[in-house]
Amino acid sequence: MIRTILYICVLLCLRETGALRSAEDPPAQPIPFSHRQHAAAGAACLDCHTTAKKAARAGMPDTARCLLCHRSVQRDRPAIVKLRKMHEDKEPIEWIRLYQVPDFVFFSHEKHLAAGAACSECHGPVEQREVLTKEVPTTMAACMNCHKKYKASVDCNLCHQLGQ
Repeated sequence: MIRTILYICVLLCLRETGALRSAEDPPAQPIPFSHRQHAAAGAACLDCHTTAKKAARAGMPDTARCLLCHRSVQRDRPAIVKLRKMHEDKEPIEWIRLYQVPDFVFFSHEKHLAAGAACSECHGPVEQREVLTKEVPTTMAACMNCHKKYKASVDCNLCHQLGQ
């Protein structure tokens, strides 16, 4: 009985932390954002994720970046009104990250893009998605399979920064 209760508690904790989040249960973002709608309007990944080509992290758009377009586009929609208020109040958008690697793993968007990787390799066809879910696992096995597929290095120190 105690074992069953403990098992249920562990499952509930994992569920609450997002570790068991499924494609049917995406997190509610602070500002609703349709990648499909933005892609259809001609926005590219790098228009919002501006640091992806020059830094390890792709970066999430801040209110100023969003307002470059939304000062005039769909400005009266409730989400854009909220966005403008956040900008005026200097309140950051607390985006909920879907893709994370452990602290002991180094992943560089800059290096992957420079090598010719497409965003969809790791993130799936986001341009077709209204709401994003984690479509590709961020596991060592998934990374190794991709590296082998494209004949990229599988040297441990490439991602794990051993001895540094």
